[in-house]
Amino acid sequence: MKKKRIEIRLAGAGGQGIILGSIILAEAAGIHDGRYVSQTESYGAEVRGGASKAEVIISQSPIDYPMAVKLDVLLAMNQVSCDAYFMDLKPDGLLIVDSTYVKQVPTNRYISIPFTDICRERLGISMLANIMALGSISVLSGAVSIEGLKWAVENRLKGELRRANLRALDEGVKEANKIDLQSLPRTVYVEEEEI
Repeated sequence: MKKKRIEIRLAGAGGQGIILGSIILAEAAGIHDGRYVSQTESYGAEVRGGASKAEVIISQSPIDYPMAVKLDVLLAMNQVSCDAYFMDLKPDGLLIVDSTYVKQVPTNRYISIPFTDICRERLGISMLANIMALGSISVLSGAVSIEGLKWAVENRLKGELRRANLRALDEGVKEANKIDLQSLPRTVYVEEEEI
């Protein structure tokens, strides 16, 4: 992690595993990697299908304010989340979208990976997309180690569910390693709507 404090928001629909993903991310960074961590979550009244978001603050020093102010990383697992939270990104922030559900991205600085489609096709279950996305976040942001994520998955999940999620992490790492971050524009650029 190059920055002293990194703010990450995971967002999507209820049922996409946003909250579990944030807990695994926080445990990996805090317990395994030895960082200071704050994790918060919120979701709509309809848990499955409603809005869901969670924030994880990872810091090298004690955290004085536990809420995200300006995001370093935004994972948008659906179009509504991308639209709602994009403006909370820092100018050099990293937007990662699940292109299975996000079809219109309001900037030229983003990473697009079809997490849900890949999980459905390669692993046989689309509900692993949240964990696959964590593997990609690890590689692309450096905020948490992949070893820490594997440790957190192994400690939180059991049996075949654990094995499936570890495979999803590996798929996320594999996909992220295909991406050249140097090819991204240096800062976020939003195209203005034509009048």
